[in-house]
Amino acid sequence: MADISDPVADTVDLFIIGGGVNGTGIARDAAGRGLSVALAEMGDLAQATSSASTKLFHGGLRYLEFFEFRLVRKALREREVLLRAMPHIARPMRFVLPYHRDMRFDVSTPAARLLGAVLPWTRGRRPAWMIRFGLWLYDHLGGRSVLPGTRTLDLGGTPEGAPLHERFVKAFEYSDCAVQDARLVVLNARDAAARGARILTRTRVVSARRQGDGWVIAVAGKQDQPATFRARALINAAGPWVGDVITDVIHGDSAESMRHVRGSHIVVRKLYDHQKCYFFQGVDGRIIFAIPFESEFTLIGTTDVDHTNISDPPTCTDAEADYLRSFANQFFKTPISADDIVWSFAGVRPLYDDGASSATAATRDYVLRLDADGAPLLNIFGGKITTYRTLSEASLAKLAPYFPGLKPNWTSGVPLPGGNFDVDGAEALIEKLCARYAYLDRSWAARLIRTYGTEAFDVLGAANSPRDLGQNFGAGLTARELDWAARNEWVETGEDFLWRRTKLGLHLNADQVRAVSDYLASRVDLA
Repeated sequence: MADISDPVADTVDLFIIGGGVNGTGIARDAAGRGLSVALAEMGDLAQATSSASTKLFHGGLRYLEFFEFRLVRKALREREVLLRAMPHIARPMRFVLPYHRDMRFDVSTPAARLLGAVLPWTRGRRPAWMIRFGLWLYDHLGGRSVLPGTRTLDLGGTPEGAPLHERFVKAFEYSDCAVQDARLVVLNARDAAARGARILTRTRVVSARRQGDGWVIAVAGKQDQPATFRARALINAAGPWVGDVITDVIHGDSAESMRHVRGSHIVVRKLYDHQKCYFFQGVDGRIIFAIPFESEFTLIGTTDVDHTNISDPPTCTDAEADYLRSFANQFFKTPISADDIVWSFAGVRPLYDDGASSATAATRDYVLRLDADGAPLLNIFGGKITTYRTLSEASLAKLAPYFPGLKPNWTSGVPLPGGNFDVDGAEALIEKLCARYAYLDRSWAARLIRTYGTEAFDVLGAANSPRDLGQNFGAGLTARELDWAARNEWVETGEDFLWRRTKLGLHLNADQVRAVSDYLASRVDLA
């Protein structure tokens, strides 16, 4: 559709700042509707917030206490749309919520205030009947679900009760989904690129200004990339830096403001043998999850702490790690010590500042603001990973008047790369991969399918023996896989691959990690 001409600049319909889940989701959607698209990410894809989530597609059970019914309904409906589109990187999961009498509300929630006014003798506690009602609402708010509903568990003598303190005798079990968050971003970027979008990593937008009926965008990145783009519309999907882009890049202003909230997580060796997640409610009104992670580990999180200076890289502080350990130790029999933590990570959630009294209470919904004073600028505030696709549709609906030939919505039900198989078809696909490549053991094949889906066959290609795969770095990682990721997934460094495209950094020792980094560095040099 682009018709803005410039002899020097590359010309596109839509330019997107930010390579997180929102930016790549919009790029995919827009490219599939016939727009020419360029996206610039100042670092690696999913380098910030989108690789630091709790790795869940969920409706947000606790948001019901804030009466965020619209957000929960939207997320619950979307949860299963996403599951069908990416069965390799997302999977259904059952969540176990142990009940105890000391469960308390966050006193800032509307539900806590209402219950305190109507039933003051509850003294801020969450009664069992209210939890069960909330779960019933959660089961039905999104409409018909393919996931099983809530049930009540007697924890005595069960795998779910085995790792917990004996005082927990009752629990509720409900459904949500787990997802590999950073791979979600990369797969959206790959599909966008396959549909014609230009994805520019390690490319910083230096300035963006309106000129005539379009935008002139100056970028600084790799030498073979154009220094200037022209675009008919600009989207600011910079996540925590959305405000900085408005003031420092566009030199504009906005009535909206962000609330930067740090969410920290710790990872320990696995604490139990089953594949269900725990949802723990504390006496302080907060909640955390304990999630089976990467087959050998348990992920515990998250915190909600205001992050006042966005220029400070987010890290899980000792105080936050101690808080998460102490919280989990109220439930698990075997205490978690500081020495048990094998990895920690933190991300800054760019939440829309709705004036909430606490970081926990701030809305997780997104807000889209269109600046139509000249060429269109769409600023994206907030959002959550589960609703990224609906955010993409809503963003393009805002811009539709500027693109009369825009094609209709299309992403619902269309799989991401590698996801063209049934939700319950992963096991059959693993068996098929093992039959084709007899040298694979089941765990190796399962990792490849859970990472690449049907594209695992492309990764291995014509490799008929382990020797054909090249150097083996450990944990089933070979040079062939690294080469494929470098060619197809914008991998340039060991960190890109080991901590974002995969989490194999958890499974390799320091020497193996160094070998991966050295190999990719030499490959980049050769390129």
